[in-house]
Amino acid sequence: MQARAKDFVSLILLGVAAGAAAGVGAYTFVYANGASYLTDRPEACANCHVMREYYDGWVKSSHRLAAVCNDCHTPAGFLNKYWTKSYNGFWHSYAFTTGRFPDVLQIKLRNHEVTEGSCRKCHADVIEAVSGSHAAGEPLSCVRCHANVGHF
Repeated sequence: MQARAKDFVSLILLGVAAGAAAGVGAYTFVYANGASYLTDRPEACANCHVMREYYDGWVKSSHRLAAVCNDCHTPAGFLNKYWTKSYNGFWHSYAFTTGRFPDVLQIKLRNHEVTEGSCRKCHADVIEAVSGSHAAGEPLSCVRCHANVGHF
């Protein structure tokens, strides 16, 4: 009899876990338009109203002719790209759902490094030309001086 009770509790817990997973999945892919985040379409970034200003800035920038959000904000390679999108998506969702995000969004160190790498990849010839004009040992950072490039 005691084994049946354990089996019953296990079934209940499995049902709760499956229900929670189905609920989170439905929320993510139906309400939050989650499938759009699997694409490279910049409109997906504007699904969250807090990102609308950044999207609108990108639309007005010259970079819209050469790059989409993922070109600058995700690393190269399928696994690296989708790991970054998943990781950032989870924490963005958490922050926006709980309301725990700063009024002025701040890029995290890892994402800063990804963006910096993207600048260097696309503008390698420019980096080469200007690297000599910086003091020896001073780290050359594209986004330090060009923080608003891509979106005003």
